[in-house]
Amino acid sequence: MNRALRVTAWIVAVLVLLAVVFLVYANTVMPGTRSAALQVWRDDRVSVRDAGDSIVMTPTGESDDKGIVFIPGAKVDPFAYMATFRQVVASGTTVVITKPTLNLAFFDTRPLSIFEAYAPGVRTWAVGGHSLGGVRACQLAKDADGLLLLGSYCADDISRSYIDVLSVSGSRDGLSTPAKVRAARHLLPSTATMVEVQGSNHAEFGAYGDQPGDRTATTSPAAARAEISAAVERWVQALPPGTDLR
Repeated sequence: MNRALRVTAWIVAVLVLLAVVFLVYANTVMPGTRSAALQVWRDDRVSVRDAGDSIVMTPTGESDDKGIVFIPGAKVDPFAYMATFRQVVASGTTVVITKPTLNLAFFDTRPLSIFEAYAPGVRTWAVGGHSLGGVRACQLAKDADGLLLLGSYCADDISRSYIDVLSVSGSRDGLSTPAKVRAARHLLPSTATMVEVQGSNHAEFGAYGDQPGDRTATTSPAAARAEISAAVERWVQALPPGTDLR
């Protein structure tokens, strides 16, 4: 009996230790670049609100009645993507950046409607994500009018869907490599728009510094951000306003 109790106690102790280690791992995020986020907060074309479970970015000028629910990459500070969408929002599109459960998109089971509720005036919604966040966005694509992938690709087959898709990748991405993006291309609709930013790496889709396993970018974060923003703006504007494609 004593031996059984000791074994049980050891098993419980190991499980508790593993849980603590995992929680520390999950909550150690790659922080956003402070200066990049502050520039967005100070931009009078963009209104930023921390809603607790997400960051809501809305244009202070005329709205195009379109929005994007965006899911961050694994363990990346959600505020790191404010700079990515600064110009997109300034041009009229609402962006809601989620704060995933345990900073990992796969643990977040909340529906898009939770985040869409923060902008009831938006009529056309896209879902998007970076890296692991993009994989999760693919799973939610059936509930959206558009799918945006930044440095990411689908694991689910949505090739028979009528959804509008934009995939923006980086030629120097060391994680979602060009080869991986090409290999998963058949999982997207044939009409998907594919854009590769020359010289950009995985971390340049957000403003959070270097990422382990990534390659060195040969273009500046500002130049990459401008090209990414321009591609997203063109794509969003092409989404039919007020049309439910689901």
